[in-house]
Amino acid sequence: MEQIDLRSDTVTKPSHAMRQAMMEAVVGDDVYGEDPTVNELEALAAKTLGTEDAIFCTSGTQSNLLALLSHCERGDEYIVGQHAHTYRYEGGGAAVLGSIQPQPIDLEPDGTLDLEKVFQFIKPDDFHFANTTLLCLENTQAGKVLPLGYLKKAKEFTRANNLMLHLDGARIFNAAVKLKVDVKEITTYFDTISCCLSKGLGAPVGSVLCGSKNLIKKARRWRKVLGGGMRQAGILAAAGIFALSNNIKRLEKDHENGLALARGLSEIDNIHIDVEGVQTNIIFADIKADMKSLHKFLKAKRIIIDTSSHLRLVTHLDIAKEDIDYTIKAFKAFFDL
Repeated sequence: MEQIDLRSDTVTKPSHAMRQAMMEAVVGDDVYGEDPTVNELEALAAKTLGTEDAIFCTSGTQSNLLALLSHCERGDEYIVGQHAHTYRYEGGGAAVLGSIQPQPIDLEPDGTLDLEKVFQFIKPDDFHFANTTLLCLENTQAGKVLPLGYLKKAKEFTRANNLMLHLDGARIFNAAVKLKVDVKEITTYFDTISCCLSKGLGAPVGSVLCGSKNLIKKARRWRKVLGGGMRQAGILAAAGIFALSNNIKRLEKDHENGLALARGLSEIDNIHIDVEGVQTNIIFADIKADMKSLHKFLKAKRIIIDTSSHLRLVTHLDIAKEDIDYTIKAFKAFFDL
């Protein structure tokens, strides 16, 4: 029996149909701009997200870094959430490679940044300080969807304070599906959007950065500087096209499975989950258990979870309803020992 891997939606495997599309992809040299499948993906991404242009990137980390490098100059600053991916989990790339100073502030419980607090951290126009240039938001943030009303306020705030606005939209389609809106109702508020193809959408690799033609032109240069000339990348881009064309609407199933898993596990006395707070495909739980023992027990039952001290479970396209039921029974069996 195959494993039930709940560590992340990054573990998804390409379907047979996606593999077929990759195998049949028409390719060329993308560094010369001659890979027709890459060009098709970038055009599709821009159209889908409602921007002028897009660039295919190796990863969400790269697409976020390209946005930061394209918005900011050396010595500039971006404001970001303390636990946001662009600050905490991307190797400090903005500082290391771009000499861009991060200014992290605490996230609110709903995943937003309090704009009044953000205002307090915008530096004065004084040579003693870094030049605050950019505000970065994340949607979804730990599985939470940012409200559309908040995004509107964030756009107005950045314009009033001469800031650009970037969205780490690794799971932006999860947000759109949850809100039951076209994704463009979210992206319309941002100058740039990074969108991951290799999480819930199921592609094996890749991300796209979407924005204006001028900004994407800068990002294309930075991608080359970062070693991102991928030549016959259409084989990978074909998977992205398939993902954007076929795997958006089905994200609702992942959300349904996430909620079912949260409800089932919350029946266990030693596990506490804010079920009402489970909005998409990511579940966090407070658990009273030896995590190493739990991990070993579940692995023996072909269930893989993260080995960290907290419990974070993620549903995705390789997880079926039957897997959810099986996982709940396995957790209950562990606590019945």
